[in-house]
Amino acid sequence: MDIFSIAVLIFLVTDPFGNIAIYIAALKNVEPRRRLWIAARELLFALALLLLFLTFGDKFLSGLGLSREATAIAGAIILFVIAMRLIFPSPQGLLGDVPDGEPMLVPLATPAVAGPSALAVLMTLRNTHTGPLWELYLALILAWAATAFILLQASFLQRFLGTRGLTAVERLMGMLLIMLSVDMLLDNLQSVFGHA
Repeated sequence: MDIFSIAVLIFLVTDPFGNIAIYIAALKNVEPRRRLWIAARELLFALALLLLFLTFGDKFLSGLGLSREATAIAGAIILFVIAMRLIFPSPQGLLGDVPDGEPMLVPLATPAVAGPSALAVLMTLRNTHTGPLWELYLALILAWAATAFILLQASFLQRFLGTRGLTAVERLMGMLLIMLSVDMLLDNLQSVFGHA
């Protein structure tokens, strides 16, 4: 995968359009003049978590003795499940109820942006990427920047697209993610059966 493909994959997994409602709900009880600052702070926390998992995720997986193919196939299955949740969301949403007050780390930084699925994908990418490591870091920063831009415009986008528009965009992202996950699965199954 090239830098752009990896960045798109990470962007889809962080699901910024799906998180717009979460950001608005979590910040509704915060003073309006502080909302943008808190959203930016939480996005920086999310970036720190994503970078941490990208840096040390491969050590965790290699410590478990997992092969590159097994890790990649597991990552493809995780992506497929995430995509299905984007296309067919549950009534209570991805995170359930959002706590009152000013959010700190939870739920905006994690699990909204740097959720288990994003962290698992980063560990998988680190363990399976054959190109130089800087490509992964650059792809992550590009994906995070696009996600941050969208979430910092959350109120505007909700007014502009409306609930139906946001749902349509999220489901389209789910379809793209399904295609990426199936492609990733087929590539690695081919690799496994090619060595057999």
